Amino acid sequence: MTCRVLKIARQPYYRWLKCPVTDAELIAAYRENALFDANRDDPEFGYRFLLDEAREAGEPMAEREAGVTLDGGTAWKICSELGWWSVFGKKRGGNGKKPGPPVHDDLVERDFTADAPNRLWLADITEHWTREGKLYLARSRTLTPTKSPVTPSTHG
Repeated sequence: MTCRVLKIARQPYYRWLKCPVTDAELIAAYRENALFDANRDDPEFGYRFLLDEAREAGEPMAEREAGVTLDGGTAWKICSELGWWSVFGKKRGGNGKKPGPPVHDDLVERDFTADAPNRLWLADITEHWTREGKLYLARSRTLTPTKSPVTPSTHG
């Protein structure tokens, strides 16, 4: 009768009766809801702050315990599974690559003086990370002769 009134199929209802929600699943759901509410109020903070907020809301849980399985999970586990990370987190190392040798030979042998315009050009490219992705900034310029060229003898 209830299934007909609620307009739901009987098969899922009887499947749920056979295997209802466990206590651990219920605890986990309450903890996730408490952490979600705290994250919705302050989305920029990480799991430690969210844990404090959830505890103040009356939902006790462990912060992070390695090797210990708690019913419902720890705050760190729940936040990591749901992808709730602090925007103030520390950068974790680089990409594992070290700069290699120069791409091209040093054709000017570090002598940045020109005897005429349009004879020596310098170029550089820089990569910057933005919210939209990578931004590449390139610059090139020609060196022109100066009236008082810098030589090692003028530096004293």
